[in-house]
Amino acid sequence: MKLAILGGGGFRVPLVHEAVATAATGLTVDEIALHDVDSDRLRTISAVIAQQGEELTAAGQAVALPHVVATTDLREAVAGADFIFSAVRVGGAESRTVDERVALGLGLLGQETIGPGGLAYALRTIPVALEIARTIAELAPDAWTINFTNPAGIVTEAMRTVLGDRVVGICDTPIGLVRRVGRLLDVDLVAGQAGADGIPAAFDYVGLNHLGWLRSVTLDGANRLPGLLADDAALEEIEEARLIGKDWVRADGALPNEYLFYYLHTAEAITRITGSATTRGEFLAKQQGDFYLGAAAADGRGPGVGSGSGADGGSGADGGSCCSSPLDLWRATLHEREATYMAESRDEERREEDVAGGGYQEVAMRLMTALATGRSERMILDVGNAPAGSNAPPEQRIVPELPADLVLEVLCVVDGNGVHPQPVAPVELSRLGMMATLRAAERKILEAATTGSREAAWQGFSTHPLVSSPMLGRKLLEGYEAGHPQIAALFGRG
Repeated sequence: MKLAILGGGGFRVPLVHEAVATAATGLTVDEIALHDVDSDRLRTISAVIAQQGEELTAAGQAVALPHVVATTDLREAVAGADFIFSAVRVGGAESRTVDERVALGLGLLGQETIGPGGLAYALRTIPVALEIARTIAELAPDAWTINFTNPAGIVTEAMRTVLGDRVVGICDTPIGLVRRVGRLLDVDLVAGQAGADGIPAAFDYVGLNHLGWLRSVTLDGANRLPGLLADDAALEEIEEARLIGKDWVRADGALPNEYLFYYLHTAEAITRITGSATTRGEFLAKQQGDFYLGAAAADGRGPGVGSGSGADGGSGADGGSCCSSPLDLWRATLHEREATYMAESRDEERREEDVAGGGYQEVAMRLMTALATGRSERMILDVGNAPAGSNAPPEQRIVPELPADLVLEVLCVVDGNGVHPQPVAPVELSRLGMMATLRAAERKILEAATTGSREAAWQGFSTHPLVSSPMLGRKLLEGYEAGHPQIAALFGRG
C-alpha cells in the first residue's frame, strides 16, 4: 500500500510516519512518498524520519517501518498511490504573516483560517489544490484523498469538483470536543460505546469547518448535554466552554467548536493579537526558519534552508545547536508549537491531554484504516451535503436548506464501502444563517480563484461575516494583491 503526503516537508509529517511505523491503527503501509516543492525541507524532514525509524526499531516499536521516498515531482509522488494526504501551504509561513497583517492593518481579525486571512489563504491555495486534484484524477483515480489543507471546508469543496466523493476533509478540533464531553460522562462517544441500556451512545454535531456545534449527546435514552451545560464544574473541564463563556453556551444550548471564539469575541481576539509582539504567523515563520536551519546544521548540511510549501507551515526551535540531532530539535519544537496553539484565545497553555490528543495524523490514520480494512469508524468529517454529482433534492440532503454540493462537517460512519454521513437534527435558523453567510463569501473566493474574477474576490472579502463592508473588502483585496504575487498574478496584476 502506498501513501503519498503532499506537503511532505512540513513539520507534522513525522507524526504521520510514527503512526504508520508503529501500526498505531493496525494498518500496514509499504511505502510513503513525500512530496514538497522545497527540496531542503524534504531533506530535513527525511532526516528526522530516518532517525525516528531507527529509534523505533531499536526500541522494538517499529511494527511496519515503511519505505520512504522524497520527491519534488508531484506526478511521481501521486502515481499509483492508494491514499493521498494533501497538506500544502502555498507561500509558506511567510505568506501567512501577510494574511494576518493586511487584516490587522484595517482593524480586522488577522487569523489563519477565520476572517479575511482565511479567504486570502483560500484564494492563493485553491488553484494549487485543483491542479493537485487533476493530477490525482489522472494518475491515481481510485485513490482516496484526505485533505488537511486549510481552509479545509472550501478547499475540499473545490477538490470535490474534480474528485467527487473520494476526497474528504478532516479537522481534529470537533472530535476533541466530543472526547472531552465523553470523558465527563465516562463513555467513549467516538466509538459509540453502549450505555447501561445497551444502546450505543450518540451525538449530534453539525456545521462547517471551524464553525460547528455539538448540539446533543444521547446516553441511556436521554440527552445528557443540558445537564452538562447547567453544571459549572463540568463546563470548567470543557475547553470550548471556558473559551466562549459558560453563560453563553448555556443560553445557546450547545457546545461550540473552539474557533467560534473568533466570531463571538472578535474585538477581544483582535486586541490580544495586536497586543502580542508578533502574530501567530510571524511566530511560526521565525520558529520554522530556526528549526529547519538548526536541523540542517545538525544533519551536516549547514545553512541555506528555503521556506517553500509544507504541511501546516512548519515551526522551529530556537535554532538549536549542531550538537543536537534533527529528531531532538523536532521534538523540542513540537512541544512548544502545540503548547502555544491559539494562544490569543486562552488564558493558559493548552491542557496536556489536548496537546497529546492525537491531532490530524490520528484522524487521518483512522479514516485511512477504516477505508482500507473495512473496520467501521465514527468520525466527524468534511463531506458533501449530498453525494457528488447527484443534485439531490432538499429532502435527500443532510441539511435540506443548504446546496447539495456544499461541504459540511458532520458525524460519519466510515467502512470499506466508503464514507457515510449520518443524519442530523434540523438546524436552527441562527446557525443556518452563520453557515450560509460564511460559505457564500467563501464560494465567491472559489469563483474568483477559478475564473480570475476580481469582482468576485471583492464580493467575497466584503460579505464575510467578520468584514461586512464593501469599502473594507476593496482595501483587503488591494492589500492582498500587493502582498501576494500569486493573488496579483491571478487577476493579471503581477
